Amino acid sequence: MAEEEEKNKTAGQQPAEQGRGVITRYGFIALLLVGFALVIVFKILVISFVQQKEWQDIGKKEVERIPNRNIDPTRGNILADDDRLMATSFPLYRIYMDFRRIDSTAFWQASAVKKGQRPDSTARANARRNGVDSLSYYLARKFNRPQSEVEAGLKAAARRKAGRYALCEQRVSYADLREISQFPFIRLGRGKSGFFSEAFVERQKPFGTLASRTIGNVYASLDSSGRTRGQYGLELEYDSLLRGEPGLKETRRIAGAWRDRPIIPAKNGYDIRTTINVDLQDLVEKALLDELNRTEAASGSVVLMDVKTGQVKAITNMQRNASGGYGEAVNHAVADLMEPGSTFKTASIMVALEDGVCTPEDWVNTGNGRFPYGGAVVTDYKAGGFGMITVERAMEVSSNIGVAKTILKGFANDPEKYVDGLYKLGFGEDLHIDIPGAARAVVRRPDDRKKNKTWYPAALAWMAFGYETQIPPIYMLAFYNAIANGGKMMRPYFVTDILKDGKEVESFGPEVVRSSICSAKTLHTIQGILENVVKYGTGKPAYSHFVQIAGKTGTAQIAHGGHFQGNGHYVSFAGYFPADKPEYSCIAVIRQPKRGYPSGGSMSGSVVKEIAEGIYAQRWRIAVDKMPVDSLAVTLPSPKAGNAEALSEVLDALDVPVADKGLHSPWALAAPVDGEVGLSDINLHAGLVPRVLGMGAKDAVYLLESAGLRVSLDGQGRVTAQSAPPGSRFVKGQTVRLTLR
Repeated sequence: MAEEEEKNKTAGQQPAEQGRGVITRYGFIALLLVGFALVIVFKILVISFVQQKEWQDIGKKEVERIPNRNIDPTRGNILADDDRLMATSFPLYRIYMDFRRIDSTAFWQASAVKKGQRPDSTARANARRNGVDSLSYYLARKFNRPQSEVEAGLKAAARRKAGRYALCEQRVSYADLREISQFPFIRLGRGKSGFFSEAFVERQKPFGTLASRTIGNVYASLDSSGRTRGQYGLELEYDSLLRGEPGLKETRRIAGAWRDRPIIPAKNGYDIRTTINVDLQDLVEKALLDELNRTEAASGSVVLMDVKTGQVKAITNMQRNASGGYGEAVNHAVADLMEPGSTFKTASIMVALEDGVCTPEDWVNTGNGRFPYGGAVVTDYKAGGFGMITVERAMEVSSNIGVAKTILKGFANDPEKYVDGLYKLGFGEDLHIDIPGAARAVVRRPDDRKKNKTWYPAALAWMAFGYETQIPPIYMLAFYNAIANGGKMMRPYFVTDILKDGKEVESFGPEVVRSSICSAKTLHTIQGILENVVKYGTGKPAYSHFVQIAGKTGTAQIAHGGHFQGNGHYVSFAGYFPADKPEYSCIAVIRQPKRGYPSGGSMSGSVVKEIAEGIYAQRWRIAVDKMPVDSLAVTLPSPKAGNAEALSEVLDALDVPVADKGLHSPWALAAPVDGEVGLSDINLHAGLVPRVLGMGAKDAVYLLESAGLRVSLDGQGRVTAQSAPPGSRFVKGQTVRLTLR
């Protein structure tokens, strides 16, 4: 009994003792944690107050700053009317070394290349080094230059401590820059290698020279704020939108590494969507280039415009270059102030019709082709003149005398009224062409003689047929476009939308410059005359059997210093098509052609014809079911022999008439018979070679192997020969060679 009580007492003491042991251990751990905390607080206080200056000095040594720098924005894209890229930015870099800052010891270390080493081992050896030999090896391989030449250049630059030594002549891409920055020695960093780069922007045009002068270009170097700058064309006109806004970043060197931190993010430029259609632009350029090469002209321009909206769908300006070829140069189509010649006769006759001076049926005596007036002589191109002709016929044959006499009859005593009539047609309007350098039409007034004495007695007669005025081609096109558009003059424009991240920010639509340039009666009369010019007059070379073209030719001598002698001609054609329902207006100008007789019809008119026919050829679709049947066409197919069920199914689906001769075999021959495809049995007999002539490889192999034969194929197509004759006996496992053609 006493022993049991002693055991119970001992058992009760054990849990109590274990609990006291756990508490002791936890207390010890808590004291350690408190001790660590006190040490940390103590160190913080020491660092913050006692060692503050010491640590600040260390921080200044470890952290270096470069003054805040710009983040260059990305220039916006220029798009065609279907969003295809016409101009986009591509960053390029020039790479240099500053030998005033290099680590000389690392640069001049011994070469790792030994004579007789294999190229692969040489490459590995160089990769382990950072000296001049290793660097020259990699640069030579990268830029395809002799290593000895590269190495000699580097050493010479190092000896003279060149501050700006170009590692290569050309600019490199960003990917190349990243690669080169890992080359031996250069990878040590700018502080030791002196390697640095200079950023440039190359404006790439995926479609090459298409509308190049109108699209424009940018300066290669960035401005002081890190932005690109437009040079000409749309690049210059919309430069403030395209170039974007630079951001700001700070650069710090922390623990040996330079790190950038954006402060203000850059704003990339807006994109602009143009009216230019790439396919039409390509067609227009080809048509002009063909004619320039044929005539060996100095330059040429073509503008193609949408009649209803005024959108310029294509524009090209080609000029002979030093190599004898042609390339985009000055934007003559919008900037040239040239005397238009006979295309201006349309405006003169419209003024006369509006004022009741004449009707198309009125007669005018052009005489023998020479008409002295006001101390000058007006001549016609036809020797002996045209005699008595109507006003309409004078337009068709482009008679200078006929048009001049018509204008003199109504306005000789009041030339101011004639000029006022021209301004009513819209020639005084500012079209606000969105291309830098676009010129306005210059139409002289009689009161100019009071200011600068430029109006002379014969001025009115010469103005009537296109001299004494200066009108850019695109301005003349706007006038002819108004004739095609029911008298409504539209502003020619090149940009439809401003985009940001693919979303429209601002849109530009059609803009009416003048709601009506003349009365409906005059307009209808002029439209008929312009159609007849192409059908029966000087515009015959522009006549097309496929699309009806209306327009007027023009041929003018180019004056220089007040004289015409030896300065060549300016030939043009302005019009629209199709004449009954106009969709496009077009003007083609060729300057100083050397080959052939200068003619607005045969030269410029043929260009417009090629463009018009090219546009409608792209749209031409013929209904197959309405095409005439070719008498030599094969109307029945020649199907392969094979599975009878499959043959019947295919022929039924194609609505091919079938002559079924009562098939009993699953295999059939097929042959055209009297306008039908006749099907006949291929009979199979055990132990005899099946007939597979005329079958495809699939059916032939299946049939022969099913009979117990092996097959060897030669060629492709249908079986034309089989080595074992059909119906002959064979040994199982025998090989049959099939020839397919």
